[in-house]
Amino acid sequence: MTVAQPDVTVVIGAYEAMPYLVECLASVEAQTIDPERIEVIAVDDGSTDGTGEYLEEFAARAPMPVTVLRQENSGGPSGPRNVGLGEATGRYVFFLDADDRLGPEALERMVGMADRAGTDVVLGRIEGVDRGAPKSMWRKTLERTDVYSSNIKFTLSAQKLFRRALLDRHGMRFDESLFTGEDALFTMEAYLRADGVSVIADYTCYYLVGRDDGKHVTRSGGYPLRFDSARALMNLIAGLVPEGPRRDLLMVRPFTITLLPQFGPRFLKDTDDVRRRKLELARPLTDVHWTEGVARLLKTEERLRLHLVAGQRLELLLDVLRFVQEKKQPQAVLERRGRRVYLAYPHFRDRAAGIPDSVYLATPREARAVPGHRAGGTGSVLRRVARKVRRLLTPSRKAAPA
Repeated sequence: MTVAQPDVTVVIGAYEAMPYLVECLASVEAQTIDPERIEVIAVDDGSTDGTGEYLEEFAARAPMPVTVLRQENSGGPSGPRNVGLGEATGRYVFFLDADDRLGPEALERMVGMADRAGTDVVLGRIEGVDRGAPKSMWRKTLERTDVYSSNIKFTLSAQKLFRRALLDRHGMRFDESLFTGEDALFTMEAYLRADGVSVIADYTCYYLVGRDDGKHVTRSGGYPLRFDSARALMNLIAGLVPEGPRRDLLMVRPFTITLLPQFGPRFLKDTDDVRRRKLELARPLTDVHWTEGVARLLKTEERLRLHLVAGQRLELLLDVLRFVQEKKQPQAVLERRGRRVYLAYPHFRDRAAGIPDSVYLATPREARAVPGHRAGGTGSVLRRVARKVRRLLTPSRKAAPA
C-alpha cells in the first residue's frame, strides 16, 4: 500500500508560542483543502511554556498527518525551518510562524494558483494584526510575474508557498549564521531562481500577528547584525544578477529597507563611537554596490543620505538628519522652464560641501507635486528627437502613381 504524496507541507517553527499557537493550529485545521493533501512538520525549538506538549496533543487529534520534532533551542528561526524542510515530502512547502495564522482558503488557493500557473513561488495577501504588514504588492492578483516587474521584492518574509523541487534543485536552505534577515536571503534567492511567481491579492491568506511579550522565533542583537544582513543580500543579488538596471532595481531593497534605517533618526541619538562604527560597516557595502543607477531610483532625501554615507561625510549627514527630524520642507528650485526640479535639502549648491546637483534632483513623482513643474524633462526631449529622426529615416508610405 502506497501513501499519496501530499500537495503541501506546512513547516511550523515554534518557540515559547503559547497561547498564540492555539489559534495558529486551529487555522491549519480549518483549511478548506482536503486534509489528506496536507502534512504538518512542527519543530519545537526548546520551548518551556508548554508549546511542545500542545503540538503533540494537536498531532494526536488532527485530521492530517502531523510530525512533531523537539530540539534544544537554536536561537533563531532558521534552524527549525531547515529541520522541517529536511523532513518535508509535499510538492510544495509553506512556512508558518507559530504566532501567526492562515486564512481558511489559503492553502487551497495557493496550491491551485501554483498548479494552474506553473509557478514556483506563490505570495498570498498578508494582513497585520496589531502590527504592520507589507501593502504595495497586493494591488492586483497576478498569475505570473517576476521580481523585476512587480513590488514583490518588498516582501521577503518566508511566509510564501515554495515549490519543493526548486528548493531541492538548488540546495536552498536558510542561513543559520545570520541573526536577522535570513528569510530575506532565502526568499530573494527563490524569486531569482523561480520559473515565475504568482501573487494572490484578492484574498487574505496570512495574518501576521503582533506579540507583546517579545518571544518571536528570532534572534536578538545589535546594529552590526543589520549590516551583516544587508551584506548577505547585496552579495546574493550581485552574484545572481549581472550589472545593469535589473541589479540596480533589486539593490534598492537592501539599501532602503536594511541599510538606510541605520542612518535615520536613531543615528542622531547614537554616541560618536557608534556613529563612526556604523559608517565603517557601511563603507565596504557602498564601495561595491552603491551606483548611480541605484541612486536614481531613490527619493531625493534617501539618495542624499546614502550619498553622504558612501562619502563618509558624517557632519553633513547630521545636518540633513536634523533638518528631516525638525520636519522642515526643502525649497523646490525649478529650472529649464519648470522641467527640472531640485529639492534644496541642506548643502545644496554649497561649494564647500561639493555635493553634485544630481543628488538633489527630484524624482518624477516628487516633481509632479511641485507647483510650476512642467512634465517633460530631459527624457522627453530625447524621445521627441528620436521620433523626429525615425520619421526622417522612414521611407515615405505614399502610394506610387499608377
